[in-house]
Amino acid sequence: MGLLKRKILQRESGIITYGITPPKKTNSPEKNIEIASKQVDRLNGLDIDALVIYDIQDEAERTSQTRPFPFLPTIDSNVYGMNYLKNLKIPKIIYKAVGKYNKSELVDFINTDCNDNFSVFVGASSSKQINTMRLDDAYGLCKRYGSRIILGGVTIPERHIAKYNEHLRVIKKIDNGCKFFISQAVYNLDASKNFLSDYYYYCQTNSMDMVPIIFTLTPCGSLKTLEFMKWLGVNIPRWLENDLKNSEDILNKSVEVLKKQFVELLDFSKYKKIPIGCNVESVSVRKVEIEASIQLVKDIKKISNYSG
Repeated sequence: MGLLKRKILQRESGIITYGITPPKKTNSPEKNIEIASKQVDRLNGLDIDALVIYDIQDEAERTSQTRPFPFLPTIDSNVYGMNYLKNLKIPKIIYKAVGKYNKSELVDFINTDCNDNFSVFVGASSSKQINTMRLDDAYGLCKRYGSRIILGGVTIPERHIAKYNEHLRVIKKIDNGCKFFISQAVYNLDASKNFLSDYYYYCQTNSMDMVPIIFTLTPCGSLKTLEFMKWLGVNIPRWLENDLKNSEDILNKSVEVLKKQFVELLDFSKYKKIPIGCNVESVSVRKVEIEASIQLVKDIKKISNYSG
């Protein structure tokens, strides 16, 4: 059994991953090979349990606000992981926005011939989005065909602010076969702690084992990145947004905040024995933000080892 598979199935804390978005389809083949080569060089020596590869979908129906950056389709997440990043010898967690695929396409992916196949299924970004497949139907296909797949789900702790039911969404996905969860980027500490608290007490009351919750941390290096994160639906408390906007170094300020918040999440989870981990990502192509995200992985690793 691989190390990541063991950590997930034994519901361990401390899973650390790094998240990337595949390059744009509109790039030349040479450009995408160059991008992949740089990512392999950057990540080869990084001590992480897995690489998360996102599957980007157009979320224009989710909000009436104008997208800060134009939507451009990317290389298929599985193709990018298996072909372009084949020299990166770490597990890859492949996101699948299931509404983009038909039944045969998704079954082919589920039946991928590898020992440990990790994936996170993602549903529609809004009820208005036109999809070829519903998330529940994708779960059904996974149950029928996916004997090798280790399935994960998405959680958005900020949704707990309004409806107090994010833990119930997680429980439903666990019932559908999800063994771990990766959050959307989190900046609202209270929302994350409230979600974890309700998740913990629900599982205690119903004699359920808690599966790992992997929180995503995203450095913010510019006002444009901040605007994009808000467009994506990341909930940033007003006081924190003000601090970031008025900081002399917005990137270092955001990293400092993220580390402090993750320490609090670790402390909160430790005594309740809630298994949590960390996924660090960069939503920017700027070199300085990418480098900050790599350093954040190293810092989070030290924090997790010290806490453990």
